[in-house]
Amino acid sequence: MSSQSAVPDTAPDRTADSDRRRWTALAIVMTAAFMDLVDVTIVNIAIPSIEHDLGASFGAIQWITAGYALAFAAGLITGGRLGDIYGRKRLFLIGISGFTVASALCGLAAGPEMLVASRLLQGAMAAMMVPQVLAIVHVTFPAHERGKVFGMFGAVVGLGAVSGPLLGALLTQWNLFGLEWRPIFLINLPVGVAGLVLGRKFITESRAEKALRLDLVGVALVTTGLLMLIYPLTRGRELGWPLWGHLCMAASPLVFAAFVAYERHKTRKDGSPLVELSLFRVKSFAAGVAVQLTFGVVLGIFFLVWTLYMQIGLGWSPLKAGLTGVPFSIAVSLAAGISVQKLVPRFGRKVLQAGALTMAAGLLLYIWEAGRYGTGIEPWQMTAPLVIMGLGMGLIVAPLTDAVLSDVPREHAGSASGLINTTGQMGNALGLGLVSVVFFTVVDATPLTSQGAVGRAFADAFRGSLWWVVAVLAVIFLIMFALPARPGQHLEGAAVADADSRTSAAPRTAADQGSGAVNGSDAGNGSDAGNGSDAGNGSDANGGPDAGTGGERQPALSH
Repeated sequence: MSSQSAVPDTAPDRTADSDRRRWTALAIVMTAAFMDLVDVTIVNIAIPSIEHDLGASFGAIQWITAGYALAFAAGLITGGRLGDIYGRKRLFLIGISGFTVASALCGLAAGPEMLVASRLLQGAMAAMMVPQVLAIVHVTFPAHERGKVFGMFGAVVGLGAVSGPLLGALLTQWNLFGLEWRPIFLINLPVGVAGLVLGRKFITESRAEKALRLDLVGVALVTTGLLMLIYPLTRGRELGWPLWGHLCMAASPLVFAAFVAYERHKTRKDGSPLVELSLFRVKSFAAGVAVQLTFGVVLGIFFLVWTLYMQIGLGWSPLKAGLTGVPFSIAVSLAAGISVQKLVPRFGRKVLQAGALTMAAGLLLYIWEAGRYGTGIEPWQMTAPLVIMGLGMGLIVAPLTDAVLSDVPREHAGSASGLINTTGQMGNALGLGLVSVVFFTVVDATPLTSQGAVGRAFADAFRGSLWWVVAVLAVIFLIMFALPARPGQHLEGAAVADADSRTSAAPRTAADQGSGAVNGSDAGNGSDAGNGSDAGNGSDANGGPDAGTGGERQPALSH
């Protein structure tokens, strides 16, 4: 390992374990993550108000929603790597500052052009901020505490998933100070300022121990590839699925192939690639990213068709639709809170697979109810399938994050976090693109001669779309067999306690100290952490400062 940077990666786990400030830092970064999750969905509810107030065209409205997603997805990997290089605290503070300023510009927008530009800036700043959240958690908390932390993160994801539409409905309907839709953006200002002030005080700086440089060619290639894939999916239906869109999507794998080739060259040249390709030799990371991608497709399809079904098909108000999602949000939060702490340590990946099956069961019940009650269905009748689906989602989101990052070296935590978020966004974009096929194909084939016909068409399209989601969940269930099988968190805790009580024990072998665990370009070699056979022996994946602190492995699932 090369010499440490001016701000080392982290202090040893024992120092972090005794530092109560890290829980305040966790609250700060979790709040920022929640703010981003809400901001992704909060705009949809307010679109009619924005369109009326600003006189925005349909194309401008599309860009107000799609611009954020495009800028966010395109910048995530770069944002994660910048945190590794220049400091995760520094990039988090830059990101939250820029996000707050962009939110103010959105709320003060004088026209649709200014709002679109501000949303692009907001998405770009979120791409600087969000990858640092998981990276800061990864380097701040010792292995035996990360299960609890990722359980909390899963609860935040669950709350953010449906809180956006509900909050957007309330703020728009209340019309605070006559501002109509603008408070959906201005509400970020006090949260962002508080996050900036408290973050400066409580978050501990960390960066990669190995000196890295930003890979500008890699940035250009991955951004181009993502835009070629996501932009046509986002705008395709509005533009009538033009030929150039299909060509861009077909060519995007070639750009990604060129990116991979260049990253290999960059690794051999100076060891500072944008994406550490060696991470994909870690089985838990590669399998987890695949699950993240396909699960993003599930969420992309479901949440959009669900919103269209309730607000257009059933004719519900934004507030009624938003309140309907509350049981789902509560169920996700509850399940996420217990999955990592209680269930995964005992049952391992079976918990995630049970989550996929539970979500599928909830969807099947939803399909039956939507057909049984038709356009006369009421929110209370949706409660049972939504609660079942929420429980299933909660069993997946928190353990999945933990599994993906379990054997990632700390020096690449930012890059790995950016990849996790990017694959999730790509999955969402694919899901949104598929909505045009699985939902609007049914709607467009039905003559919409009356409100009743609209309701029936949207109800039929909704049920048909849910069958597609069930099919994707079946695929996810199968992919999950590639995740690590056995729990390791409780065993870790026992090993740590045992090591503490046996200070006079015989010296450990090099493998026990973590010298062969995943580290940079050597990932997958040595002790073969990708297979997990020795992954539980090392404390820090890079064999760094934590190698002698009780034999902790990075969190929760192992073979």
